[in-house]
Amino acid sequence: MRRRLTGDTRILIGITLAVLTVIIVGAFFAPAREDNDPTPSADNSGAQGAKAAWLLLGQLGYRTERWDRPARDLSEVDASHTTLILAEAYPSDVLKEKPGISDFLQQGGRILATGAVSATMLPESHITAPSHIHTSLCYTTPQGLSSLARAGRVGLPIPVRWNSDDPSMRVDQACGDDAVVVHYPAGKGEVIWWSSSAPLSNRSLKNGASLRLFLASIGNPDRLILFDEYIHGARTDLWATAAGTPVAALGWQLAAIAALLVFSFGRRNGPLRTLVQAPRTSPLEFAESMGDLYRKAGAVNVATSCAERRLFHFLEYEGGIPRETLQSSPEIIAEAVAQRFHYGSPGFTADLQATQQAEFAKYSARSGLELVKRVDGHIAKLAAIMRHSKAVPTNGETRV
Repeated sequence: MRRRLTGDTRILIGITLAVLTVIIVGAFFAPAREDNDPTPSADNSGAQGAKAAWLLLGQLGYRTERWDRPARDLSEVDASHTTLILAEAYPSDVLKEKPGISDFLQQGGRILATGAVSATMLPESHITAPSHIHTSLCYTTPQGLSSLARAGRVGLPIPVRWNSDDPSMRVDQACGDDAVVVHYPAGKGEVIWWSSSAPLSNRSLKNGASLRLFLASIGNPDRLILFDEYIHGARTDLWATAAGTPVAALGWQLAAIAALLVFSFGRRNGPLRTLVQAPRTSPLEFAESMGDLYRKAGAVNVATSCAERRLFHFLEYEGGIPRETLQSSPEIIAEAVAQRFHYGSPGFTADLQATQQAEFAKYSARSGLELVKRVDGHIAKLAAIMRHSKAVPTNGETRV
């Protein structure tokens, strides 16, 4: 027999299908996202990305790779035949990457670095603000006869400039008095620095000067060209890539929602059992409750009065002592009990007096409890006498 779906199950399935429908429709019919990604990554096909440079080098016969590991792993490559492109790095990875970059240059590697943050990863960094604010592209003036200068006039935004008087550092392109393309030796290798990554972007690479500057900077076709994507956030490990993003928080939220669904849905579909309820008619519970009430009220005289009434009830209805006698003084009652039961306990008279004075005297809980125990003890002894002794003649009659 097939099990029919409950109302909650249908609601859950309906919500899930609705969410999936919205996601699918949004994925196919949502408008294209704005071209606002400034990262010069080999995977970015936007205006400021470097995907065109990546594809072009492959068509020209260069060996290209995306580098998604830390700079310390550059020791595994042939540095003398490798060019590393550091295009606009994220600030968070600068200090960690600098030692690996220095080792790579010492082994003969070539580095093309662009922008301010990438410059701080180099062994020597001399950048500063430009001499004046550029509101548009600056078309540079070539300096010298190097291959970088022979690229011609290049349109560059000038966010920073190179500022150094070291003669080993050669200026190849300048914007006014600001050096914006320089190169210098570092160990066995060479560093080439641009003030901006614009010449290798998808938008500017179609310009002849930008293309010539880019090819002159990376070197001969026999070199391996590494596009450093590690500084753009790419990681070999999926979890490392998600570090610093809301993915981890989203995962915890989804796990919490799943747990709530399991607990709420599964609990209602489990076996039904009646709750175990302790009976409230327990004699012990009643006794404890009454004891707590007496203790909180400080009503010791109530307990002693109850003991006195139990004694008088026993003496009248089971012992046969007249009520008028029980309304007399403790001495008369004790004398009547002694004649009736031959009961001569020395403390009986004192206990009778104590029960009568308990209403006016302030007994403690301990002393009141002792008095009640003694009265109950007298009742027990008298009952035992009645069970095991012979009748005592009183006024010519025989009472049992």
